[in-house]
Amino acid sequence: MPPAEETPVPVEYLTTARLGEKGQITLPKAYRDTVALAAGSPIAVLQLGSGLLLIPEDSRFREVCDRVATTFARYGVEAHDLLATLPEARERVVARHYPQLVERERGRPRRQRS
Repeated sequence: MPPAEETPVPVEYLTTARLGEKGQITLPKAYRDTVALAAGSPIAVLQLGSGLLLIPEDSRFREVCDRVATTFARYGVEAHDLLATLPEARERVVARHYPQLVERERGRPRRQRS
């Protein structure tokens, strides 16, 4: 039997953040407003291989975790499979949002890694 149809979860690039001296990350204001986060709001931090997934922790948190794990298991997706797609996804996001950087990189000779 094929997997049940599920509503796709929207994935959207929001911003690039920098880690502060004490490990702090500032979430974009538009996102905080959309999900009603205020200073001190609890956020769950999940490790997915070498990546992190940040989820506002509320009464739906366990349900979200279970749905993500069930969907990955149903389709046979493992953490290393998902993480292997990240470099290509990052390149697409950068090309879409920062085309001037892509053009600049194409014109620059590649440096040899040591």
